[in-house]
Amino acid sequence: MKELIKFLKPYTKESILGPLFKLTEATFELFVPLVVAAIVTNGIEKNDNAYILKMGALMVLLALIGLICALTAQFFAAKAATGFAASLREAIFKNIQSRTYSELEEQGTGALITRITSDVNQLQTGVNLFLRLFLRSPFIVFGAVIMAFTVNVKGALIFTICVPILFLVVFAVLLKSIPLYKKVQSSLDTVTVKTRENITGVRVIRAFNCDDEESEAFDKEIDTLKSLQLLAGRVTAIMNPATFLIVNVATLAVLYVGATQVDAGIIERGALIALLNYMAQILVELIKLANLIITMTKSVACGDRIANLLKEKKEDSAEENTLTEKENRFEKIDSIEFESVSFKYPKALKESLKDISFSAGKGEIIGIIGGTGSGKTTLVNLICGYYGDYSGDIKINRENLKTYAAKINGENKDSLTAEKTATILTRALRDAIGIVPQTAVLFAGTVEDNLRWGKNDATKEDMDLSLKRAEAYDFVYGKKGELKAEVTEGGKNFSGGQRQRLSIARAFIKEPEILILDDSTSALDFVTEKKVRAGIREIAADSICFVVSQRAAGIMDADKILVLDDGCLAGCGRHEELIKSCEVYREIYKSQFPEEEI
Repeated sequence: MKELIKFLKPYTKESILGPLFKLTEATFELFVPLVVAAIVTNGIEKNDNAYILKMGALMVLLALIGLICALTAQFFAAKAATGFAASLREAIFKNIQSRTYSELEEQGTGALITRITSDVNQLQTGVNLFLRLFLRSPFIVFGAVIMAFTVNVKGALIFTICVPILFLVVFAVLLKSIPLYKKVQSSLDTVTVKTRENITGVRVIRAFNCDDEESEAFDKEIDTLKSLQLLAGRVTAIMNPATFLIVNVATLAVLYVGATQVDAGIIERGALIALLNYMAQILVELIKLANLIITMTKSVACGDRIANLLKEKKEDSAEENTLTEKENRFEKIDSIEFESVSFKYPKALKESLKDISFSAGKGEIIGIIGGTGSGKTTLVNLICGYYGDYSGDIKINRENLKTYAAKINGENKDSLTAEKTATILTRALRDAIGIVPQTAVLFAGTVEDNLRWGKNDATKEDMDLSLKRAEAYDFVYGKKGELKAEVTEGGKNFSGGQRQRLSIARAFIKEPEILILDDSTSALDFVTEKKVRAGIREIAADSICFVVSQRAAGIMDADKILVLDDGCLAGCGRHEELIKSCEVYREIYKSQFPEEEI
């Protein structure tokens, strides 16, 4: 939690003024029982109406001042809490964006979503209540005890016994409930993952008629979450009845001692009423404090999870690159070489790529083909620098990527972790690469907004040219609004083929040094795909282009074809050469063109 306090620093003024105004309100509140005692003793018992009206007006004044102070404190506390939450969400989002593929896969999507939503919301509530009540409630409790001594020492001694017992109960519940709420939040991660899977895969679930099975699986996760919440609730539920019991017993004791003293003429009736009012204040404030502690318990559990998430990348983000921003990226990329490259995903049993070697030069189109799970996507992810824990050498412009990453960071190559290497490489290569992933991803906004992801300052002419090259011009200009046509979340208002072509146009508009199309024409018919390949050829004239496909027709005209089989390079060459020399490629081709003779 200490790591998160820095996000409150911009709101130091609000964090100080909020509690101060609350303490001011509490101070005025502590005088109310004394005023009530004076009204009873000097007004009601002496039948002095003028005195009653005067002291009544004083009570109204104290209430108005307290109200103004409370509203002001609420304003400052809310401003600090919302600003804190906004800064924290921004930090978490940046942290997620800086993570490598390996780290994201290890952390899990559901856990990251829960951190930036539920956990931050709980922390925001905790900060708000903390600024308003954490000082006010103890101040009222101890202030009431002190004020009680000014009224009657014997009656006030009961307060000194009651308050420590109450605090022991509160902190005992606190120690027990913090670990339980951590388990609740972890279970919430699982429920979030399950919910997300069902929303994104709703079509598949319905297509396979698995609604009942998914409902049962979801109910199981919900039952686990419910049982943990009930357990945590039962523990924290002890707080209020225990507090009421202790305070009510103390109230009976005050009544007994006070009534005895009133009967003996030691104290006035007003003094007894003041003592009871102070006891009532203690009861109310301890109930508030108990609820605050329950909320703070949840907030501490959420804060620890967020702090651990941010701490994981703190070391990397704190380091400054020794080279300038211009030196941090490849200006012109003329060649890419793989030399005996192998790669295994974290926790995988076997390597996804084994001893891959090839070279590619500027102006070449490199086709990559192979069966499902042969390592095609893994290969292009290594080119993008998404993973740093590979063996062998990947060279760009004849410079080893790991050596380049070390030079950027001012360290020795062997001292860099795989995650840090991947982060540096992704940053260095980002401006030079245009990629169309397997799943076409569009963002909510307009067609123009999505194209500007590739080139922020793109003109209308740039957009039109990229749309024509990607065979997307006609359907875009056939929609209402044309370039301003709405794109819903994930591009759900476009067909699969249209989403793919818009994704290709987004990569084309960048005119990148390295263009990667990862099975990005799978939803296109042969005629449209052929026209898109012509656009690829235009872009490839000034770049190195990698086209991943499961269809031989999509890469037949490539300058070089890499044939992958179970992570190994089964063949490398042009179409005509591979038909004669590579059994794997020949089988793929024959399965797709059975009527042609080889």
